[in-house]
Amino acid sequence: MKKIVLVLSAAAAFAGLPSLAFAADAQTTAAAKNLLEVMDARKTMVASFAEMEKAMPSMMHAQAASMIQNDAGLNAAQKRDAMAKVDKVLPGVAQALNQLFRDPGLVDEMMAEMVPMYADNFTVAEIDQLTAFYATSVGRKMMTLMPKLSAESVALSQKIVLPRVGKLMQQAMQDIQKQ
Repeated sequence: MKKIVLVLSAAAAFAGLPSLAFAADAQTTAAAKNLLEVMDARKTMVASFAEMEKAMPSMMHAQAASMIQNDAGLNAAQKRDAMAKVDKVLPGVAQALNQLFRDPGLVDEMMAEMVPMYADNFTVAEIDQLTAFYATSVGRKMMTLMPKLSAESVALSQKIVLPRVGKLMQQAMQDIQKQ
């Protein structure tokens, strides 16, 4: 059971970002705040979280199923039992994630961390160029589509990368058992 919770937690971990501390001057910070406003970053973030809410249960299920199926130490009955436990626990984990994604404080905290992130990685001139782009119709379209594109990218990664990681993990477990 602990393994299942660990797997589900790991699958959800991509949604969390480390806290970053940057020092930026007032002009760069103001430019970064303006950029985020023009990008409508708060709205995009809320929409991205909504997309994650929809995608996370199936992603977590797929990740757990892959890890269980590729665990050479489990027989067929144990794998069925483990999947039954995942199916029992997953709705509660998904509900907790939904509450997390809907927390306005999460968006506030992310926005507060994004200002220094942009200010630390771009000059005022570069931020002004980004701001000009995101003020265009193509830039606004990009930001409108970003949550959808991000969700589709994650789904593609799950589809393409997850089976390969599963095979690597299976091989690693077989190698460990040989030693």
